[in-house]
Amino acid sequence: MVTNARARTESAFSAIADPTRRAILDLVRQRELSAGDIARRFPVSRPAIAKHVRVLRQAGLLRERRASTQRFYSLDPAALQAVDQWLAPYRLFWAARLVDLKRVVEEEAKSTRKKKGDS
Repeated sequence: MVTNARARTESAFSAIADPTRRAILDLVRQRELSAGDIARRFPVSRPAIAKHVRVLRQAGLLRERRASTQRFYSLDPAALQAVDQWLAPYRLFWAARLVDLKRVVEEEAKSTRKKKGDS
């Protein structure tokens, strides 16, 4: 049986897989926006943006606040923590590769300087 936490993590990955949804997250990361403000920033229909917002809300990535007839959305970063934890080993992998690359480049530069000094 899939746990709630696992299902939510999978929902977060699925939600951020779409470039429009990532763009929405980038917008609301900066400040809370109304549904209309979000929709105006995209060249697609309002119902399409509403669907993207619904997916992000269901994945736990957006908070919704209602004021009268308007809905306002802001980032809820808690759901991104699982994504961040999954990415952590990959950050370590790439950091190690960059250290290896730096070492190789420095050794080649040292070797090149040495050869020029021999000439």
